[in-house]
Amino acid sequence: MDVTLGVWALTVAVLCVLVAVDFLVGRTPHDVSLKEAGIWTAVWVALAVAFGIGLLVVSGGGPAGEFFAGYITEKSLSVDNLFVFVLIMAKFSVPPPYQQRVLMVGVLLALVLRTVFIAAGAAIISTFSWVFYLFGAFLIWTAWKLVQDARKDHGEDEYEENKLLKAVERRFGVADRYHGTKLWVEQGGKRVMTPMLVVMLAIGSTDVLFALDSIPAIYGLTEEPYIVFTANAFALMGLRQLYFLIGGLLKRLVHLSYGLSIILGFIGVKLVLHALHESGVHVPEISIPFSLGFIVLVLAVTTFTSLRASKQQENQAS
Repeated sequence: MDVTLGVWALTVAVLCVLVAVDFLVGRTPHDVSLKEAGIWTAVWVALAVAFGIGLLVVSGGGPAGEFFAGYITEKSLSVDNLFVFVLIMAKFSVPPPYQQRVLMVGVLLALVLRTVFIAAGAAIISTFSWVFYLFGAFLIWTAWKLVQDARKDHGEDEYEENKLLKAVERRFGVADRYHGTKLWVEQGGKRVMTPMLVVMLAIGSTDVLFALDSIPAIYGLTEEPYIVFTANAFALMGLRQLYFLIGGLLKRLVHLSYGLSIILGFIGVKLVLHALHESGVHVPEISIPFSLGFIVLVLAVTTFTSLRASKQQENQAS
């Protein structure tokens, strides 16, 4: 796929406009209704579908299939990330009107970090083809870790601040309450951080860990940096609205981690097979249409079994 500098510039410009629109929508702190979240979620999904159809028309079924496979994978990983966002919001008792501002900053940080990781990944892949072995092994290990975590009892889950965040809090101090959307305030004659800034730093630091999973996963579906970037961008754009839309549903997706582990393990195997093929070993490669169908099927089955299991638990409880 030959993407010119002009196409890159136009794409980035359009995405910047969309980010600005999204920021303006959430500029004034307020409680986000299900109707508002639903409308904007539908808008972002429709834009992603329209972009994929545009790729189909301009570049053919191959790039379009890679985009949709990457978009669905990144979107599903983003839903899993929402679990952590929920824990962070609960940990710092973020007032509902301010949650969308925190999420907006978190999405922007994630987009910037993933852009850096995508560029680095593209440079490494073009120089060292054996990196696919590392990506594949990492995804298989991540899949196994997801299964292990899912088998544990998470009834008392709580977000634990990392060492870097604790060090920043000790260095600058934290105000005893929220001051609207302000990030710094004067307290006791000293300039200190507000809890709002601490929450943003917490989400930003977790974004780095999220990118470590998502970037190798999507490079297992396509080696085209343009598709990797746009799939990640569209998946992240609607994350803020999706948080409010399915916030109550997240706890019912009890099998999501199992589904994601299967998907990541599948992509890890796909990467290893691709690396072997590139090394001259005659092994079968997994096609994009098969990958797309497999990912959709796993997510559909996982969602169905999750909702069914949650309903059975509710019936037993009552």
